[in-house]
Amino acid sequence: MAHMSDNRNGSEHPDILRWREGAPGRAGDVPLDREALRALMLECGADDCGFVEVTNPALADQQAWISALLPGAKTLVSFVVRMNRDTVRTSVRSVANEEFHQTYDDVNHVARRAVRRLEEMGIGAVNPAAAFPMEAQAYPAGMRVISHKPIAEAAGLGKMGLHRNVIHPRFGSFILLGTIVIDREIENYSSPLDYSPCLDCKLCVAACPVEAIGMDGSFNFSACYTHNYREFMGGFVDWVHEVVEAKDADDYDARVSPGESVSMWQSLSFKPGYKAAYCLSVCPAGSDVLGPYVEDKVEYRKRILDPLLAKPETVYVLKNSDAEESVPQRLKTKEVKLVDYNIPSDNPFSFLFGLTLTFQRRKARGLDATLALTISDHGPMEAAIRIRKSRVEIGFAAAENPDASLQIGWPLLYRIFRDGISLEDAVAEGAVLTGDMQKADAIRRCFPVYRLRD
Repeated sequence: MAHMSDNRNGSEHPDILRWREGAPGRAGDVPLDREALRALMLECGADDCGFVEVTNPALADQQAWISALLPGAKTLVSFVVRMNRDTVRTSVRSVANEEFHQTYDDVNHVARRAVRRLEEMGIGAVNPAAAFPMEAQAYPAGMRVISHKPIAEAAGLGKMGLHRNVIHPRFGSFILLGTIVIDREIENYSSPLDYSPCLDCKLCVAACPVEAIGMDGSFNFSACYTHNYREFMGGFVDWVHEVVEAKDADDYDARVSPGESVSMWQSLSFKPGYKAAYCLSVCPAGSDVLGPYVEDKVEYRKRILDPLLAKPETVYVLKNSDAEESVPQRLKTKEVKLVDYNIPSDNPFSFLFGLTLTFQRRKARGLDATLALTISDHGPMEAAIRIRKSRVEIGFAAAENPDASLQIGWPLLYRIFRDGISLEDAVAEGAVLTGDMQKADAIRRCFPVYRLRD
């Protein structure tokens, strides 16, 4: 009993005694050697890496996430693992999808091995996932754990191209990104590239079946999200709605083709399949990649781009979107299917911000107009939608000299965009519209209908 009493505070526990006598413990606050850390990452399987201070201003919007991952974090280790190029380029997308998923697994394995090595050195380290899983309970606003792309840019591993993917100076677009968070400084941090590897060839613009990428550098998030990510998140929710709302098996079969059902089953049982990602497939940037494009641009297009454009497939689009009109005109082998946009908004602020993601630039050609909003049951809340030069601006203040003004309750405003009800019907239900009705309606028509069903 006396022996047990003496050990209640743990002072004589054999593990504690051994630790005090000879354990190396932590290495203190001595900065890590940059080249040694780089060698460690390459030994663990990374193809390139760079190092960024947590306090880097380019990462200011991620500070809270990084602190949650590892309190006392000081350095971000950004790294890339390259993909096999022709495997990504093939028009057989099941093969390309397997390459994406296998490389994501490789990225996560590299990070785990590196963190194990760092822990053995007495360094605190965390390896967030390369892509999925994320914090799904926070869908849609706060799912991501860390944003790898701006970290990779700050670490000098590339620049984002028109397609919104990081282009590595050597491996081009055929990379996937990972990040490790550590609680130690290093001697010398990396610097961003002083040029962009993007060749401005616009092949990614031509390849995208839903024209999510604009020639002017604009990006239609909702078009990409609706088609390429059909079997992820919002697309999965839409499929669930089809299942729930189908009256019977025959009605379900009329809504969802056998191929779509099996594809969804495959995504659920294995890993979600990307419907396109053609923008990566055709990108010729990167010193290891650009040779065939530079030698013969016409042949490169025939071999890499044309098979993707000619591939028969279903393209998922939103009602009243640019893609609904352009896909049948541009791509005769593609079958258009209208689906819902399932990113929920439970308040006017997030909803109005979300309009920047669903804006349809083609429908806004030649339009210069401002619609002032007074959302009566939230404050009232003042806001404005301004469209000019095929771009949209959302302001959260009273607009000066608007073309039209709309006083409306939040549920009715949401229905205008979700269900596509007309402004005339909204006025009949209690909204107050003053000014130029035609311009107000033109603004409304620059956004797709979110929901096809009642």
